[in-house]
Amino acid sequence: QLQLVESGGGLVQPGGSLRLSCAASGFTSDLYSIGWFRQAPGKEREGALCISAGGHFTYELGSVKGRFTISRNNAENTVYLQMNSLKPEDTGIYYCARGPRTTWCTIDQGEYTDWGQGTQVTVSS
Repeated sequence: QLQLVESGGGLVQPGGSLRLSCAASGFTSDLYSIGWFRQAPGKEREGALCISAGGHFTYELGSVKGRFTISRNNAENTVYLQMNSLKPEDTGIYYCARGPRTTWCTIDQGEYTDWGQGTQVTVSS
């Protein structure tokens, strides 16, 4: 059974850091691109970052570039989202999702077929 399980969310002060994990099971995760998406309160879900199947290509939303980093450990079937210099506007539910089997990636949600349940990130003093 295909599963994507996010973890690592929580409450952090502005300027702080968090590392989210996306544990994949039930499929050969290293064959697929993986994306991180987020949904702020009262807003639509948006793509934040993605990483290609082999991990050689990444893409970041402009508002997180330089602060967030995506990486993957295919031996552990896990994709990570390192978030630094967090801002209150980063607050929301963070989801990981399985994308296409490509050597590139996109944060276009329409390209993603399977989603985790999400983990809450709250940035507040």
